[in-house]
Amino acid sequence: MVISTMTIDAGVLDSTFVSRYASTPLPRNKMPEKPTTCDAAYQIISGELMLDGNPRLNLASFVTTWMEPECDKLMMEAINKNYVDMDEYPVTTELQNRCVNMIAHLFNAPIGEDETAVGVGTVGNTEAIMLAGLAFKRKWQNKRKAEGKPYDKPNIITGANVQVCWEKFARYFEVELKEVKLREGYYVMDPVKAVELVDENTICVAAILGSTLTGEFEDVKLLNELLTKKNEETGWDTPIHVDAASGGFIAPFLYPDLEWDFRLPLVKSINVSGHKYGLVYAGVGWVIWRSNEDLPDELIFHINYLGTDQPTFTLNFSKGSSQIIAQYYQFIRLGFEGYKLIMKNCAENAKSLREGIEKTGKFEVVSKDIGVPLVAFSLKDSSIYSVFDISENLRRFGWIVPAYTMPANAENIAVLRVVVREDFSRSLVDRLITDIQKVLADLVSTVAATSSLESTKNVKVAVVKKTVEETVQEITSYWKKLVNKEKTTGVC
Repeated sequence: MVISTMTIDAGVLDSTFVSRYASTPLPRNKMPEKPTTCDAAYQIISGELMLDGNPRLNLASFVTTWMEPECDKLMMEAINKNYVDMDEYPVTTELQNRCVNMIAHLFNAPIGEDETAVGVGTVGNTEAIMLAGLAFKRKWQNKRKAEGKPYDKPNIITGANVQVCWEKFARYFEVELKEVKLREGYYVMDPVKAVELVDENTICVAAILGSTLTGEFEDVKLLNELLTKKNEETGWDTPIHVDAASGGFIAPFLYPDLEWDFRLPLVKSINVSGHKYGLVYAGVGWVIWRSNEDLPDELIFHINYLGTDQPTFTLNFSKGSSQIIAQYYQFIRLGFEGYKLIMKNCAENAKSLREGIEKTGKFEVVSKDIGVPLVAFSLKDSSIYSVFDISENLRRFGWIVPAYTMPANAENIAVLRVVVREDFSRSLVDRLITDIQKVLADLVSTVAATSSLESTKNVKVAVVKKTVEETVQEITSYWKKLVNKEKTTGVC
């Protein structure tokens, strides 16, 4: 391993202190010929990881970044367990089943106290959506076949604000994605327009409980009413899926009277991310069905693996047990009241942040009071600097705050978004507000200083302000060049 005083070759790795353990350069993109000591390997990787962002200050992510030490210990004790080996790890399987039942009751599934709910743990929200979508597609196809009708052109209705996993499902499983466009001031799916798009080939309408863009809950109850009426008029039985990735562990605790779940007859399945407000490290997700009738039996595999029959409905085979165990830990550790207190605290911190943002006088808050605890806000005046400038400058203080434009047809609106998680304390809220004010002052000072400098040189200054579209295009081009240069072959 080269030491810090040597010339760094682009093809080798460098670390300041590893020369205490090794002195032979290591290739960057090829497996080294000989082993490396464990101390050196640790130092190499640890040194590089220092340049990653601080997860606690990553306000772009909904994903949990802190758990109690006792839960960390449980996860490490189970890290070598492969969940698929159900016969070898029956207790882990039982814990997953308990989690499924707890979530089903939380979402008001029509099951008795002693009945078993229909659901499965997944590797995050994306797999959960894939499984739910496949169930809808297969059930629709079976019905069309029985009626002697074509079954080759299924479609699904979503808002343009959906997460990319819905686009993945549509592309990977050959389902047409019909999106309800947004409009300025309304950044979620309009239930009226969604139902207008429904036809005999629609396998389901997907509603979002907690939009990624603004945290807003879509009106699932109105969607259910409108879709029920259309089904009665047409003879169709188009169902609803609720993508509650972010809001599924928020609404039951903060808004118990809000009807969005299995209390609505057309809601046939719900997915939720355990690694978001389920308070577990990435990655674990869950998908729950209303009843056995909503999950076609032909999608369930019965595998005779290692001497026992194991029913399974997943896209992958092997997966870790740690996150399943961690989810069960959180459920019994916190209980309903514990989750309620945490979500209430997140909501209070989001409210404090919102008030601080509004007091600057520079922003318009576009997120809503009811929804995921986050604050999305746009600039009232983008003539001097943009939200992209603010996002970039906040990194000087360690903050990772995303800036982005809204989807069609609201592309002209660019916003910043701060997600409030359990580990984002009130003191951090105050610090972020202070740092935003510093960034705003610095940006104004920089523009003023530049103009003053140019004027002393008697040079006519033409300050060219980039549009939001130009900024986005510039960022996109940069990353495309970077990816092409690296010639990355993996898929992230």
